[in-house]
Amino acid sequence: MNISYGRHFITTERDRGLPLHLGSVGLMTHQGSIYREHGYHAFHWLHTVEGVGEFSVNGTTVKLYPNQGILLKPNVSHSYRAETSIWSTWFMTFDGALANPITASLDLQHMRPLSWGSDSPLAAIHLQYDHKCNHSFDLAGVNGSLEVYAFLTLIKQFGQAGNEPSLSEGHERLAPIYLLIEEAYGNPDLGLERMANTLRVSPQYLNLLFRKSWGISPYQYLLQFRIQKSKDMLLSGRCPTVKEIAASVGFQSDSHFVHTFRRVTGMTPMQFRAQYGE
Repeated sequence: MNISYGRHFITTERDRGLPLHLGSVGLMTHQGSIYREHGYHAFHWLHTVEGVGEFSVNGTTVKLYPNQGILLKPNVSHSYRAETSIWSTWFMTFDGALANPITASLDLQHMRPLSWGSDSPLAAIHLQYDHKCNHSFDLAGVNGSLEVYAFLTLIKQFGQAGNEPSLSEGHERLAPIYLLIEEAYGNPDLGLERMANTLRVSPQYLNLLFRKSWGISPYQYLLQFRIQKSKDMLLSGRCPTVKEIAASVGFQSDSHFVHTFRRVTGMTPMQFRAQYGE
């Protein structure tokens, strides 16, 4: 690896109103020493592609090995330098009207090293952006906002701090439940007990696993799955009745189905069909 690249974007007044906007992105094949007493003015991501670097923030010094990175909040004092003769890094900086709440809602770790597997998309993202930066991809404005959000979701999905499992590992653990729900969502007797038995865990522990991966309980996930299936039926063109749909997706009564549908979507099943059907 001997080619660096980088793109920096001028922030306009219009960009400042975007939920996120991309400030810069690039690859440094020979990362130099950096000391920022007052931090960087925007969110700053840095990870190691090759070699080893030493990163200091909040009075703690850590080493960043390949497939390890760190996300810094704006204006946080930090410094970093190479530990090996070659230290190659990839960076992204961003800000935006909703940068703080978005990173908070994704529950991203700040100022702590995150790691990911060599087969995850994060391991090759510097190659993807080499292509984007050198082939006239439009990375400013709304397009840049989408790029930042897509990258943050990759950190959420594949990054892990310490010995905590990554989000993707959590989903792998729950795969048998997803399959069970797909096959048995129409059974009104499908509930927490059966789902927990499928994984051979307690209902309490299954609740914990789901909340870590989705932020909701298994029962809430099942209800949302059933409502999504009912939407497909409402728009299928076969014109089944509300009572038939309720029974098909596992509700014991059409009144419970209508109440749940309205709570989730803000409208009744018939209103949904009238608004979105052909």
